[in-house]
Order: sequence, then structure tokens, then C-alpha cells
Amino acid sequence: MTADDRQPGLRTATLDEIAGRALPGGETVTAVIQQTVKRESVAAYEQWLKKVVPIAARFPGRRGVNVIHPVAGGLQYTITIRFDSLAHAQDWFASGARRQLVEEAASFLEADEKVETRTGLEFWFHPTAGQPPARRYKQFLLTLSVIYPLTMLVPAVVHWLVASVPVLSSYGVEHLIASAAIVGLMVYLVMPRYTRLMARWLYK
Repeated sequence: MTADDRQPGLRTATLDEIAGRALPGGETVTAVIQQTVKRESVAAYEQWLKKVVPIAARFPGRRGVNVIHPVAGGLQYTITIRFDSLAHAQDWFASGARRQLVEEAASFLEADEKVETRTGLEFWFHPTAGQPPARRYKQFLLTLSVIYPLTMLVPAVVHWLVASVPVLSSYGVEHLIASAAIVGLMVYLVMPRYTRLMARWLYK
């Protein structure tokens, strides 16, 4: 974290001032890189991946690197890298380190890689190759079916947990904790699994 990211003014801010701030990293950008590997180069490509992940993980704003391996018999790999802002994602794509890594992998690939940048929950509603995009009303219904129970249950659980802690039980702070918990559950736990589970209906 840089000196700018630390924001020293937070040391003297009141609870209400902090509770009124936007959640950090709310923009959330996911870079999606799809690469089709030559069958004879799979082993070499897998070794190359072991170099890519730790390098990408060291860039500012990085929130996670994930490699989705191809289905049995397939050759298309998908690398997803989450950043806390579009600016940090652009820093990674414009870096000399990434250019060098791409040059090293060129001989392993059947064609040029495909790169997309997606923001927010858009990432979870992007179909795999050959699938039609999810209809907007289905995205709405799927998201609502997650948001509704979470907004019913999480605030009640948070209220019960912080009720005996005065500094946490003020309305603003309690609401901030509940909101952060809901967003975290949505992004990291529920949506990745739920959209896979509902994919057959979602992309029909």
C-alpha cells in the first residue's frame, strides 16, 4: 500500500465520517485473458503460468489471480486478475513485465490471446465461448435472488453480533459492517458459485 493509499486523515475522522465514506475498492475491475495452447506445448505453458501468477500478484491494486484450466481434452485457458481500479488494471497491461511474459508465451499459443476488462458483477454474467449472452432480466432476477436473502439475514446477524459493543453498534458503523459483509459474500463466495450452478438457465 502506498502513502497515498493510507490516507492519514482517517486517523482523526469520526465514526460517522468513516461510515459515510464509500467502501474502498468499490470499482473492482476484472481482467480476463483467454489463451488457446498448442497441444504439444501444454507442459511448457503450465510452467510459464507458474511465473505469471506471482508476477501479477505483486502489482498494486491486485485483488486476486485465478487460472481456469480447460475442460478435459480442451486447450483454452482463462486467467482472471482482479484489481481495485481501472487505473491499476491498465498499469498491469501497459507494463514491460507483462509484455515480456506475453513474448515468452507466444510460441506456446495457437493464436493471439483475447483480453477483456470487465467491471463489477459484469464478470459473473459473461458466457463462455459459443454461448449467447445472458438476458438482462435473467441477470436481474439472479442478482435479486441473492441480494434479497442477504439483505434480510446479514444485517440481523451483524446487529446481534455487535449489539454489546457500543463503538460498533451505532447505526452508521453497523450499516457499514453489514454492507461490507454483503458485498464480500456476493463477490467472493456466492456469485462465482451461483452463476455456475444456474448457467444452464442463465444462458438458455
